[in-house]
Amino acid sequence: MMAERPPRALSTEEETALRDLLTAERVSTVTRIEVLTRAWDDIVTSAALVATDDEHDPEGATIAFERAHVQALLDQARSHLDTLDHAVERLRRGAYGLCDRCGNPIPLPRLQARPTATTCVQCAGR
Repeated sequence: MMAERPPRALSTEEETALRDLLTAERVSTVTRIEVLTRAWDDIVTSAALVATDDEHDPEGATIAFERAHVQALLDQARSHLDTLDHAVERLRRGAYGLCDRCGNPIPLPRLQARPTATTCVQCAGR
């Protein structure tokens, strides 16, 4: 016998508010990716104009650090965008707001604070 699924985790109004929150965060993240991509391009262009021997160039370490820093920020932003897209897909499927592990509703305050959450507080703490 199949277990009954818990009632909807969120009201229509709550879903709409959270969808708006996810959409706004997605727009912000896409903008951040665009800015970081331009910064990356600027660093690469600047590096091409200076000595190519980073090890012996006093500015080489700075350029290498900037490049690594921007790359890490880009990776983080792209990962966050994937997480946001996953949350929007869960919302579309009707699975948003339900814990991936136990199936219980994720409390609204948790979703408001962390709209990409896929687990309830209890399961996240395990």
